[in-house]
Amino acid sequence: MSKTQEITKVVIPAAGWGTRFLPATKAMPKEMLPVVDKPIIQYVVEEAVASGIENIIIITGWQKRAIEDHFDRSFELEKHLESQGKEEGLKQIKKIAQLANFIYIRQKGKYYGNAVPILSAQPAIDDEPFAVLWGDEFITAQPPRLSQMIEAYKKYKGVIISAVRIETKDQLSRYGIADMEPLDGNVFKIKKIVEKPLPNKAPSNLATHGAYILPPEIFDIIKNLKPGKDGEIWLTDAINKLIKTGFPVYGCEIKNAKYYDTGDKLEYLKTVVEFALSRQDFNNHFKQYLKDLKL
Repeated sequence: MSKTQEITKVVIPAAGWGTRFLPATKAMPKEMLPVVDKPIIQYVVEEAVASGIENIIIITGWQKRAIEDHFDRSFELEKHLESQGKEEGLKQIKKIAQLANFIYIRQKGKYYGNAVPILSAQPAIDDEPFAVLWGDEFITAQPPRLSQMIEAYKKYKGVIISAVRIETKDQLSRYGIADMEPLDGNVFKIKKIVEKPLPNKAPSNLATHGAYILPPEIFDIIKNLKPGKDGEIWLTDAINKLIKTGFPVYGCEIKNAKYYDTGDKLEYLKTVVEFALSRQDFNNHFKQYLKDLKL
């Protein structure tokens, strides 16, 4: 078990190719796709910050420079906005750069898979527990998802994985599904995670997905993993090995939550429409536009 129990760092993997959104992602990171007027990854960062995290480690690739630029100062743009008297826009872009302390690490390694970027973060983690949030999807919740997970971590001290109920059976094969037993309220003891099972083979409808609190012991396990499904290195395989060593792993079902799978085209479009309808500055006009469509 890790020496310290305080979570001070979040790793956001953002090095993937984004092939599901080609050609849009040929030159633009999928994490920078806008939900109305804010990129997906900013929602992820804001969740971490709202949960009390100040240090954000983003794992990038050579084609992801736009992410670094987004969270940096833009003095020429600031000067332009100031000269035009656009105070609200100026305030917004200054705030982005002040959200957190950002560390950028280029992903390395010959293998693919969602465990690889986590291993890349090891030099910035040291010997302490840390959180992981994917950079191309997010969950809205009150209190924030990661905040709920940190509270569970303080109580149980093991691995904590965010859990979401999948109500549609045919969607179960898109996620890692927990074989678990109830423990206390919204917390479950996980016995095993089944990665993308067939609907009739899923052990439950609880998807362990989207966010993790992990111990530094996970790094050595990932280093020794052999490629699994599709020839990739999977975080699920590393967590299952951690369970076999006796390390406790828990699922925290997020309360008051809505999951936005913005890594999927159709779900991304639904997200944009929903967030547009929530905007007070133009939602009435947009709602009328939708009503007028001859569908």
